[in-house]
Amino acid sequence: MADFPRSLSEFEQRFGDEAACAEYLAATRWPDGFVCPGCGGGKSWRLETKSWTYECARCGRETSVTAGTIMQHSKLPLTTWFWATYVMATQPRGIAALQLQHELGLGSYKTAWLLCAKLRRSMIVPDPTPLSGLVEIDKTEIAWRSRNDPGTGGRRKQEKAVVVGAVEVQDLRLGRIRLSILPDYSAISLQAFLTAHLAPGATAKIDERSGGCLALGTNHDPYVIGVTAADKDLPGIHRVFSELDVWALSVHHGLRRHHLQAYLDEFVFRFNHRRRRDAAFLSLLGVAAAHSPLPYDQLVSRGTHARGFGFPRQ
Repeated sequence: MADFPRSLSEFEQRFGDEAACAEYLAATRWPDGFVCPGCGGGKSWRLETKSWTYECARCGRETSVTAGTIMQHSKLPLTTWFWATYVMATQPRGIAALQLQHELGLGSYKTAWLLCAKLRRSMIVPDPTPLSGLVEIDKTEIAWRSRNDPGTGGRRKQEKAVVVGAVEVQDLRLGRIRLSILPDYSAISLQAFLTAHLAPGATAKIDERSGGCLALGTNHDPYVIGVTAADKDLPGIHRVFSELDVWALSVHHGLRRHHLQAYLDEFVFRFNHRRRRDAAFLSLLGVAAAHSPLPYDQLVSRGTHARGFGFPRQ
């Protein structure tokens, strides 16, 4: 988007009403013109009796601009969806649901949380481009807080999840990253992460504690460093872990176990789009427009986020 808004005021001028948002959403969903999801027909007309709804000339099926997307059946105006997308995609550290509720004047925290959760799920695509070149890989532990834990200090005991991370290192600059919960510390789990996220021929720079996974067989060309120098010889991935800790505490005041992978996916998306905020907005909104509907029950289901080796959008 060449004329991408450089500020919230410019954004409001461009997407200040439902018509502007709906037109842009329709262009995002159907860049070459409307295509009926039922019969594939390309000829249609807009219905005057229903907001932004098209009727297929071939089969008569009616399709709204939000049908089949995460916005389907939402009672929130499109302007609210666009504002939330802009804030989540362009703010350097993102925004917590409680803060979003206040800034957008939403009626309840549940509404704000659901909005954030749906957009967070839209940061994931099923077929990402694997990491290539020199890739630093290491594991860390992320403390998560319980339902009754306010996220402040003074906790007697912190339960932790094992998280593996990988980052491309290009001429001392950090490229794209991947983060995923590991079910355990086993070499099999780590090797599965490498297989899922590293391109054939990539050089895996990994410390000696985790080097055993390479003996299981891989197409990569690993370079194993000494265990005592892991924090010094893997500065890239440890910088990522440090930024993750700061983000989790400053924005969300700690991460809950149930949705930990979803928050990791959000961090990955934000990190990978840190140099192009305009592309982040286009990417997030474009994926949201193509995403299947996500009802509340599915988002809060314990099976929804209990996955490993997530695929956050590039």
